[in-house]
This record gives sequence, structure tokens and C-alpha cells, in this order.
Amino acid sequence: MRVRVLGSAAGGGFPQWNCSCAGCTAARDGSATPRTQSSIAVTADDDRWFLVNASPDVRQQMTACPGLHPRDGRATPLGAILLTDAEIDHTLGLMLLREGRGVTVHATAATEATLRRGTGFLTTLERYCPVEVVPVEPGVPHALTADLSYTAIDLPTGKEPRFAEVGSADDPGRVVGYRFHDRRTGGTVVYAPGVADFAPLLDACDGASCLLVDGTTFHDDELVRLGLGTKTARDMGHVSLDGPGGTLERLATLPVERRVLVHINNSNPILLEDSPERAVVEKAGVEIGTDELEIEA
Repeated sequence: MRVRVLGSAAGGGFPQWNCSCAGCTAARDGSATPRTQSSIAVTADDDRWFLVNASPDVRQQMTACPGLHPRDGRATPLGAILLTDAEIDHTLGLMLLREGRGVTVHATAATEATLRRGTGFLTTLERYCPVEVVPVEPGVPHALTADLSYTAIDLPTGKEPRFAEVGSADDPGRVVGYRFHDRRTGGTVVYAPGVADFAPLLDACDGASCLLVDGTTFHDDELVRLGLGTKTARDMGHVSLDGPGGTLERLATLPVERRVLVHINNSNPILLEDSPERAVVEKAGVEIGTDELEIEA
């Protein structure tokens, strides 16, 4: 199995268009590496590829990944898109795939409901091309190919959904991660870009060789202290990296060999190579993911 990080930034990318924080300024002047919005691609045979999330940067990301280039005419190796949630930074790219012969989307009932009765993305996409929705049930294995399968991991956030008329904070499957398994090699990789509670990941990481995990903010009040927002990481459904019970502390307890941070917000100082926070992460033996990083399992 091969996993490629298409985008390692959180919503808005890095730099974010309307932000002049230290990180975004560094990304613009070339002293920090720009990043596109959160997504990965997975394949077990280099023939059929599966995207996890379709970011607004999907065209740029697919262009940068030779394995995803079209082949005969407009035939593509894209098998399906698996969604972790219905957030705009994970689903807006669906609209950019409308020229295809058809799009297959794997989504939980909660995510599909939001994409139909909230944002309306699926309803709009169906006006341009055939759309097949494959139901995702957390805890139930699903085969993508003869060798590659996934099991979705329910990752409750506890926060009210943006489209409250569609669902509630208690609805299962509003946010999921994915545990991918390659039957041929025995490799297992877990992808969880949005984590509010690490408890569900304990069993999911058992036997996994790599965990690609939520690295949104370093400090819980990061956006507040920088004057960039009013919400904490916890308010947004994420665990910050630092402090008691933070991501770095929890990662040390998980049974997984390699731990890579993805979904990194533009405000996070770990994006600056000379920052003390980056040194803390590296000392903990945790990798800071980058666009185009590839992992084999």
C-alpha cells in the first residue's frame, strides 16, 4: 500500500489568503514551505487510487501526483473519494471533479445528509455527472479492491454542527478516521485529520505502522492569543499538541511505530522551521507532514 499526502494544511491552506500571521508571511516570502489543504491518496496496486477528502486544492494536488494523472483520453485512475466529514475544506473539491464520467463518494449518513440538505454539494454535483454514494458504517470493514480495505473510526467531536437543521452533536459518523489495510503486504495505516478525543484511536492503531493525525494547533488558545479568532482548538473539535492530555502526550501512548502530523493550521508555529514548538515536536519523535510525503506499508 502506498499513501501520498496530497495536502497537509488545515482549512484555508498555508498561507491563508486573508492572514498575515508570522507563518503566512514566511510562506509568502519563501522562508516557510507553502501547503495545500488536507487530503491523502491511497493505492495498493498503483492502478486504482482512492482520495480521502476532496479539498479545494484537488486539481493542483492531482497534477502534482503522477499516479493520479489521466490515461486514455479522459479515463482516470481515481476509484472513489472517501470523506471524513462534510467540512468545506474536505468536500468543496467534489465540485471540481464534475467533468468526470461519474464520481463515487464514500460517506457516512451524517455526512451525506449535510452534503444534501446543508451545503447541497452532492445535489449540485449530480446535475453535472452521475454520483454514487457508498454508505460508510464505522467499525464495519469495506473492501475497495481485492487487496485494499478500510474500516471507518467514529471520532465524536461534541460540538454542534454548522448546519444544525440537518443533525446534532450526538449523531454518529459526523467525523470519522480511516484504518486502511493491505491484505497482500499486511500493512496498515490510519488517517485521522480531525480528532477531539484520542480514545477511539487506541484500538484503531493496534498493529498499524503509521498514523497520520490531526496537528491543527500547538496551543489550545492559539487563534485567540494571536488575535486571529475567538475559538479554541477544543471549540473547533480538535486536540491541541501541547499540554496535559494534548496530542503529543497521547501519541506517546498509542501502539503505532510512525506518527505524522497533518491538517496543520496556518497559525501553528511548528510550520516555522526554527520555532521552539517545532523542536518540541521533533524531540517527541513525531514527524511534521508535508505535501507529497509518501508512506509505504
